[in-house]
Amino acid sequence: MANSNFPPLPSVLPSAGTSGTSGFGNSDEPTDLPSALARSLRGGAWLTTFRPHNSPVTAYDGTIRVEVHPASAGGGRTASGDLYQRPIRMLPPPAPGPLLGPGPRPQAGIPVQPTTRYRYYLSITKILEGVTLGSNFELGFDRWKFTPPATVGGTGTGTWANEGSFKATMTWATPPAGYPSARDYLAGVVKDATGIVIGSLTMGWVSSFLRKATIEIDSVAGVERPLDNGLTGANQYDWKRVFGNVSWDLTVVPSQTNIAEPSGEGWTDAELHAGMLRWRDSANLDTEWRFHLLCVKTIDSTPRGIMYDAFGTDSNNIPREGAAVATSWIIDPAWGRVSGKRFGAVPEAYFRASVHEIGHALSLEHNLRNQHFMDTSDTIAAAGEVTPPSFPDNIKWSFADDDVRRLKHWPDVFVRPGGSPFGSSHATPAVSPPDNAVDLPDVELSVTPTLSEVPLGAPVRLELQLRNNAGKGGFPVQVPADIGLRSGFIQGTVTTPAGVSKTFRSIVVNDGGVYKVLAPGEETKASVTLLRGAEGALFASTGLYDVSVEVKWDVQEAVASVVGFTTVLVTGPKDLSHAATAHKLLTSPDAHLVLVLGGDHLEDGISAIQAALKDNTLRPHYEAIEAKRLATRFEDRKPNITAARELFNDESVVTDSEKQKLQKLLP
Repeated sequence: MANSNFPPLPSVLPSAGTSGTSGFGNSDEPTDLPSALARSLRGGAWLTTFRPHNSPVTAYDGTIRVEVHPASAGGGRTASGDLYQRPIRMLPPPAPGPLLGPGPRPQAGIPVQPTTRYRYYLSITKILEGVTLGSNFELGFDRWKFTPPATVGGTGTGTWANEGSFKATMTWATPPAGYPSARDYLAGVVKDATGIVIGSLTMGWVSSFLRKATIEIDSVAGVERPLDNGLTGANQYDWKRVFGNVSWDLTVVPSQTNIAEPSGEGWTDAELHAGMLRWRDSANLDTEWRFHLLCVKTIDSTPRGIMYDAFGTDSNNIPREGAAVATSWIIDPAWGRVSGKRFGAVPEAYFRASVHEIGHALSLEHNLRNQHFMDTSDTIAAAGEVTPPSFPDNIKWSFADDDVRRLKHWPDVFVRPGGSPFGSSHATPAVSPPDNAVDLPDVELSVTPTLSEVPLGAPVRLELQLRNNAGKGGFPVQVPADIGLRSGFIQGTVTTPAGVSKTFRSIVVNDGGVYKVLAPGEETKASVTLLRGAEGALFASTGLYDVSVEVKWDVQEAVASVVGFTTVLVTGPKDLSHAATAHKLLTSPDAHLVLVLGGDHLEDGISAIQAALKDNTLRPHYEAIEAKRLATRFEDRKPNITAARELFNDESVVTDSEKQKLQKLLP
């Protein structure tokens, strides 16, 4: 990872070259040495416990993941781990005091523990790479401490701190009852870089997989469920095979098949979110990593699929839990042999898009122009028009190598539902130019606030303009057709008056990436409305804020990036009513989701916005937001055009895109 404030993914530890050794997936390495004498570190998940020295009521449990690379790939191992703090129980008097709770049961296999107990990521720097005749080996690791975000609702990215390098001499031992293998259990003493003993470590093998999760698939009546790619034999891929190839033990739960359509075939983003909360099976994410996929006929905001639950700024404060795919979209003419067909009737395309959206729920971003799962459907189809085979025969039924590495070795909080918000796992600062950046001296991004000064509690609205300033004889440039927050091409940073950086990006991610060509002198425009980001409220106090916006897109093997800047002044409370209302808005995460999705199901967010409409200072800043919500259908509620018209007026603060949308909604 590019940012030293985030734990780096572990490196491949090369094979020591012991005679007769080779790697074979996540299994024992075969050897010519007698099995009773030779030992190797088995691939898979090892249940791990760290007990600090002189701390009887403190313990950390988790897994160390050991990936064994085949000899054809150079051999060696890659390993990483996560640790969660074990609960401490308080006993009633006359008990002597706190008591350390029980650890995970090895019989349960890969442990799943509460997100709130997550504490450490282990980047393994030294491990047994091959086979040994000895009874021990040296384990080396860097330990990264994770501090959860200190925001209302506990949402946000959290922070990481490298606590240094540690080593332990791990010795094979007899496992306690419950472990599946008597030969695969080790214990050792952990020392810091100065050689001081800091605790003890045990690790016992529990699974040939590295991680485990569940995907629940619900669908409306008459809609196909994307269970596999529709092919046969060696070319058939279903969920278990796809995720088995990245060492995930995935359980597929084809659940309800008669989900009621709330307001016809089309679903708004708000209806999708409400549907997930209503229809999904009861899930305790502290005991099961469960993702939800909802299959519908059409989605209003995107033709094929969307991950609409990117951040924990929703009513259950759980980021990256839900995605949806649509079946009724008619495939574009230039999509090979499936052109003109209904999307759900083409299992290859439909299943691929479904895996793509769940990939977003696992924190994976678009990984373009390689035909793997995190490439977009339209980019894969376009590639097939240039180089045979055409779509969908050119789909690669796997994740790209860099995404495979992420799925296997990212910290748990990056991949589990309810962990860090989408995008926080890609630790490149929002406006840092990447090493493979394309130089675009003639392309300029201008960022202009709708209002340069806004009252505390109001959203900040920005107008964006991406322009090709090349003069006569200059070159056209391919850019994203949409540079709004829903496009997935923009992200940004807000720097507070105290110098603290907060990030923002879309809370929805879809299977798309449409481009256009800007001729010299041409421009493309969009508007964004900012209220909250991954770290909470973006404009939570008075003072001058610096705002940077980055538009970033892939250009084959390189990356194009253009950054624009502006400033906004947040003014103080005008009176007690304004102060109280601003306080309510700034501490109500659902207000942001109502702004983005609308709907009637987020009662706390609607209550905060209703309070803003009763305050003279904030009312103009929220009139358009509430008017848009009322003018959009939600489940069995029809659009309330009359009420929306009464709210929206010449004094309402709006962006150009908000104004255009309201003009369409209020004919």
